Amino acid sequence: MSAGRPSEGAGYVNWWGFSPARDLLTVGPERKEGDFNVLLVGSGDPRHILKTITGLQDNQSLHVWVVENSMEVVARQLLLLYLALMSPECMGVNVKTEVFLEVFGNGEIRSQTKEILQHVASQLTLIVTETSETPNHTCLNTALLKFKERDELVHIFKSWIQVEFSSSSSGHPAPILMSKAWDYRIRQHLGIRYDSKEGCFDWDLAMKLHQKGGGIINKQQYVRWREQGLAFKMREGVYQIANPTLLSSRVFCQKGTKVAIRGYWGDIVSSPYLAFGIETEDKSLLKRNNGQYIKTAQDISFANVQELFQSLSSTRSCISASPQSYDDSEEPIMHRDQQTVSSNDLIHLKGISVTFLPLDSLHKLPEKQKYSHFFNIVYFSVSCVQQLGPMMRQIAAPDAVLVVELAKYILDLNKEQEAGFAKKVERMAAEAGFELCHDGITDDVHYIFKQQK
Repeated sequence: MSAGRPSEGAGYVNWWGFSPARDLLTVGPERKEGDFNVLLVGSGDPRHILKTITGLQDNQSLHVWVVENSMEVVARQLLLLYLALMSPECMGVNVKTEVFLEVFGNGEIRSQTKEILQHVASQLTLIVTETSETPNHTCLNTALLKFKERDELVHIFKSWIQVEFSSSSSGHPAPILMSKAWDYRIRQHLGIRYDSKEGCFDWDLAMKLHQKGGGIINKQQYVRWREQGLAFKMREGVYQIANPTLLSSRVFCQKGTKVAIRGYWGDIVSSPYLAFGIETEDKSLLKRNNGQYIKTAQDISFANVQELFQSLSSTRSCISASPQSYDDSEEPIMHRDQQTVSSNDLIHLKGISVTFLPLDSLHKLPEKQKYSHFFNIVYFSVSCVQQLGPMMRQIAAPDAVLVVELAKYILDLNKEQEAGFAKKVERMAAEAGFELCHDGITDDVHYIFKQQK
């Protein structure tokens, strides 16, 4: 039984990854001390960045370089990183975890979350337009982007800030209803199966996600996400404001004319639970009662993200905000002065940087002396593996490890297609000068390669 048309379910924009967060310095051969340069190609979200940062040793420094395939994804990465870096004095860790997951995986958000999102977008606008050669924050470095790309980022951030009104006399287009955009994707994906969609959702969960290792994903929560796009509902409240960070434009050809249609074009099958919600080192969260998990993927996601944020606050951090009383059960009060970037908002991490590169930069890196045999770890997502090629020989350091996300959680693929994809990855890696690595930590979600001898 197949519940959809191949490739439609995974979407056309990677708002989140199709694999759990990984500490990239622990994959492959053991790495002890040094300065590490990591290149992420199409990771879609900052899960690997956060996991790798929190696993750093005192004698290690980390510099992450990010290449994405759309500026909407870059904008969202910046937003999620900003939220992760907000200091405990500005926003308590519990509230920050809830807001992060809400923005990360919900098609619709609460009004309180919208206010926080608008504040962060205004701050990011100032960061992106900063003309100083020194980045305002080392983990939000956009200085290497092209001018037109930074202009596009500003346009995206401003679109998140604007309050949309549906009025025929306003002169502005009516706001996008996420519920309609989401339902359109479901109808497009299921086709004639739409009237029996609940059966399709059950099949994808029980016969695919659960069989592949996502048994902790709760049926009620998964079906709610498949039907409404609401993955994380941790507080009682009204979730009815479209999450603007999950909206983008897709170009269609209508009667010979290219038309850009704005809507939701991301994953509608695999779920945002994969990033933080299906693995945990806390075995108490995996207890069962009568064969059923007591906790859910939402619980695991909250615990994992909360732990990451707590580690960020205690590891190499330098918080410039003055201590103040804060009740973590309440919504945060954001800075109202948005004319300058508030350094008090953020945790500053010593020896760590995240730099965003232009969209077309991957195949231009070999042309620059700076990147000659430069990257210790290179990561390719399942959606960007087609960009893996011989240029890797020129930019990979002598001890480089190549990590490639496999198609395990692309649910519209059958077993033969999934195996064929893995073989294709192995062939492409060989052409790039890499061979499968059999020592160190590995898994069935990623292929780990080392350089050929």
